[in-house]
Amino acid sequence: MSGKGRIMPKRLSLQLILSLTVIIVIVTGVTGYINIKREESQIINRMVEGAEQLSKSIESATWHAMLADHREDAYKIMETIGQEQGIDRIRYYNKEGDITFSTKPDDPDRVDIEAEACILCHHTTEPLVKVDTPKRSRIYTSDDGGRKLGMITPIYNEPACSDADCHAHPPEINVLGVLDVSLDLDYVDNEIREAQMRNSAMLLLNVILIGIFIFIFTRRFVDQPINKLIEGTRAVSKMKLDEPINIDSSEELGELANSFNIMRERLKEAIDELNSFAQRLEEKVEDRTKQLELANKKLMATDRLASLGQLAASVAHEINNPLYSILNLSKLMERMVKEDGVPQDRINEFRKYLSQVSSETARVGSIVTDLLAFSRRARAKKSEADINDIVSTTTSLLDHKLTLMGINLRLDLGSNLPHFYCDSSQLQQVIINIVINAAEATQNSPVRYITIRTDFDEKKKAIVLEVEDTGEGMPPEMINKIFEPFFTTRTEGKGIGLGLSVVYGIVQSHRGDIDVQSTPGKGTTFRIYFPLRDDVSDEELIDSNNNNFSAG
Repeated sequence: MSGKGRIMPKRLSLQLILSLTVIIVIVTGVTGYINIKREESQIINRMVEGAEQLSKSIESATWHAMLADHREDAYKIMETIGQEQGIDRIRYYNKEGDITFSTKPDDPDRVDIEAEACILCHHTTEPLVKVDTPKRSRIYTSDDGGRKLGMITPIYNEPACSDADCHAHPPEINVLGVLDVSLDLDYVDNEIREAQMRNSAMLLLNVILIGIFIFIFTRRFVDQPINKLIEGTRAVSKMKLDEPINIDSSEELGELANSFNIMRERLKEAIDELNSFAQRLEEKVEDRTKQLELANKKLMATDRLASLGQLAASVAHEINNPLYSILNLSKLMERMVKEDGVPQDRINEFRKYLSQVSSETARVGSIVTDLLAFSRRARAKKSEADINDIVSTTTSLLDHKLTLMGINLRLDLGSNLPHFYCDSSQLQQVIINIVINAAEATQNSPVRYITIRTDFDEKKKAIVLEVEDTGEGMPPEMINKIFEPFFTTRTEGKGIGLGLSVVYGIVQSHRGDIDVQSTPGKGTTFRIYFPLRDDVSDEELIDSNNNNFSAG
């Protein structure tokens, strides 16, 4: 039922109070109505008996006068009696309906035989002679609106009357006339009204007293225990499981509270077990996380060593050229030196060779320094860095290898890019792994290009590193697997499938994203997004970069 059509309140105590009150009102009302009707019936019966006795008294008082045919004396007696309180009218009419006497002069001269007063005896073809007392009484409403009780008493033709000399009636006439006495029912109506008022007052008093009792009863034995149960459920919902519910108002509610306490205790035990299990699980997860971190470090170290091995072979070839030049120049300078020193005419030439030796030596030192910087197993540490510097330093280690593979490396580095927080050594490893994979995928292509781009994504507030190759590409189903550990497309013996897995781990540790797009036969593009900083807001880092640009 909707809220507009709701009759019963929602609270159980109010429903109980209202229901019991309605039942009591109905029962008390019906009982009072029955009592009033019974009392009214008793009063009417007493009035009928009184009217019967009055009629008999009038008949007895007028018997001698009527027997002596002194009708005026009989009429005076009835007139005197009719003046008594409570008597509305006394009249006498014969069997034909002619009124011979009435205490009310304005009464008509004849009664209607079909009227209520006569129909009791004349409702059959032959009028009844003997009629029971209750059937001779009637209640009707007079012209003035008052209720009246009428009692008709037949005057029978007794032998003393039929044998009298004065006015003998034939014996075959059974009824000589009818005495009709009407009594006022105002007294009865007043008593009935008083009884109704008493009943209404008692009904109201009973409703009030019983309502108060029901309210106290439901408050004590229903409302308070239910409120305790509700408070207990709310405590359980707030995970307060140390608050038992104590109810002793009734056996049923007490049993319900006991069952609830058992449920609460079992729930507490279950939660304690869950908390203990969660704690053990957390400890296991923490221990396994440490193991995974250690494994990841070993994985990165393994990949770094693999990359270092490839770089070392390439760097060895690259270092060999300047060393060979240094060897030749040193032999030339050794030949120039005589016992008395360098001839005066060859000093400039000697200095030229010495300068070339210094330049080649510096070149070797630079190559070795970059290789050592990459191979250094320092603890991961993020600091503010320039992506273009990282790319330039890393590609210097890869130039010789790419040249030997016949691959052209193109750099498309963005200008005025903001600095970002990263681990430069790990980013070098990212670039080396992706470029080496790109080089191996491109070396059999007719067009061999690898392009490295850097940019800044204003929408994502991130540095963009993009490596594009013109290699053989990959089908879509392979792209979903390239970051899985030990997945590789190389021939056996040329890789163990850790490079891109390490790349993915490094990008994730920098809170970055990596996107791969590849078309078979056309090439592959790796696009990596590095947030400016993962521990400060973008606005603070942009302001810091603006200050750096202003200072530069």
